[in-house]
Amino acid sequence: MCTYCGCGQPDTHHHHDHHDHEHGTDESVRRIRIERDILSRNNAFAAGNRDYFAQQGILALNLVSSPGSGKTTLLVRTIETLGLPAAVIEGDQQTSLDAERIRQTGVPVQQINTGKGCHLDAHMVGHAVTALDPGAPGVLFIENVGNLVCPAAFDLGEAHKVVILSVTEGEDKPLKYPDMFHASDLMIINKTDLLPHVDFDVGRCIEYARRIKPDIEVLQLSATTGDGLDAWIGWIRKRSENFTETVQQAAG
Repeated sequence: MCTYCGCGQPDTHHHHDHHDHEHGTDESVRRIRIERDILSRNNAFAAGNRDYFAQQGILALNLVSSPGSGKTTLLVRTIETLGLPAAVIEGDQQTSLDAERIRQTGVPVQQINTGKGCHLDAHMVGHAVTALDPGAPGVLFIENVGNLVCPAAFDLGEAHKVVILSVTEGEDKPLKYPDMFHASDLMIINKTDLLPHVDFDVGRCIEYARRIKPDIEVLQLSATTGDGLDAWIGWIRKRSENFTETVQQAAG
């Protein structure tokens, strides 16, 4: 988990410089303390983001996956089909290529480049939302950096984490990266159009995911062909309705 740099010194930009240091019991305790401090600060920023999203009526979805899952393609197809106001925070280590693809749909996009950092954190998202200024109720998609490890630990203030994996990956991903699947409310199995050409056991993948989190929801789709996309759109619309009702009830 990338909550500190290699020597245990906190690094707010998450750049991991390599330098000499000593290991030992004291160092391990110090690293644990630093990790807790960083997560505590992140959670405070996440709480602020969550309050803001509630005040603005914005349903925030944190999309997480390993690289190459088809996350950006799915996001573009989703925006084109959703029929709700939307905005995107796009996280990448380098380049704005994915943000440019999303921008072509006409929705507001704010790019975050993390450099060597392998995840977004709540402070980054808070700044990005300020710059983005969604300004109206709708859905905020946060496309996290491609990584199934570090983003699991970092609450961004989102309503739901959605983990995406493709059939070109192993069906054992939930067992290999249990924290991410435990933290997610929905698992999307993408690229189902390739199932005839790959060795991927869908049933086993779902069983592994529910071994980690029994109540995780599962959708199967192909962002390329659109097969199964309606169920995903329906999932978002339902969560948006529920979110709006909850916010209104809380407001009295």
